[in-house]
Amino acid sequence: MASNSKITTNTQHSIDFNLIKNLTTAEAKAVDQLIIDELSSDVVLINQMGHYIVGNGGKRLRPMLLLLAAKALGNINNNHLILAAVIEFIHTATLLHDDVVDESDLRRGKESANVVWGNAASVLVGDYLYSRAFEMMVRTGNMRVMDILSKTTTAIAEGEVLQLLNCNNPETTETKYLEVIARKTAILFSAATRLSAVMVDASSETEESLASYGQHLGIAFQLIDDALDYKSNSEDMGKNLGDDLAEGKPTLPLIYAIQKGNEEEAKIIIDAIKNGNRDAFNDIYAIVQKTQAITYTEQLAEEEAEKAINALSVLADSEYKEALTLLAKFSVQRSF
Repeated sequence: MASNSKITTNTQHSIDFNLIKNLTTAEAKAVDQLIIDELSSDVVLINQMGHYIVGNGGKRLRPMLLLLAAKALGNINNNHLILAAVIEFIHTATLLHDDVVDESDLRRGKESANVVWGNAASVLVGDYLYSRAFEMMVRTGNMRVMDILSKTTTAIAEGEVLQLLNCNNPETTETKYLEVIARKTAILFSAATRLSAVMVDASSETEESLASYGQHLGIAFQLIDDALDYKSNSEDMGKNLGDDLAEGKPTLPLIYAIQKGNEEEAKIIIDAIKNGNRDAFNDIYAIVQKTQAITYTEQLAEEEAEKAINALSVLADSEYKEALTLLAKFSVQRSF
């Protein structure tokens, strides 16, 4: 489907996310309708929670990646739409489970589902979304799809468990932190872009390059998410600032600040991670700024975004390739 949208940056070189999103407007509407149809159940609570969660904003970034990559390859089909919905279902299921584990009360600026309906309902509806996703992917009739997504969901679960093991552990290293986000976050980005190639029988080189793009983009995206916890505000982020600290999560800004701060500063952060102390947020915010931990985190994200862009060299020039390039740049420029 052709598009007349032209992606540009303004004089400040900021990137308009909506201009990128507009390139897949028609397909995204079809995916949204498919999501609504597939959420239909004779169990009322599933309908209520499903529509609440899926309708609760969000960038729909992962399905958009799949659709943009498919269009960059020159061919988009019904299976791409099905898999875009599947990817969103898997992502939403992980959010439901995450909010229960993290005891979060805010998601995308609204009360999280576990606050509205309780933890038990959130876990069970999350399980329903996983099951629904696998039921849908079977329709593609492609065993590689099943293989990729089964391995993806396994890796996500492993990442969630690794993150749980790291909680309240101030000795968590940068390597361990990166391993968590590679499995927990980036792997679904990678699956989305890989599947776009699988569905058109693209070459193995193209498939691996697109998978690499998604993986590096996902890492960059999560690095910036963790940086924003110490430079944004609750309204922009759609969650409470200091949530990661309250949960005892040793994110990269904290890991780096411990390394670069003096003994007293390191102790403040270590104690806060051990005890999940949100009250120390202001002191830690100052230490994170002083040690330039945000700058370090952002630099690492920029390196990952550049790797993502380089992986796109396998694609022919098009507005969709340009959009994928700009998405990588947006991932490190964003404030939300």
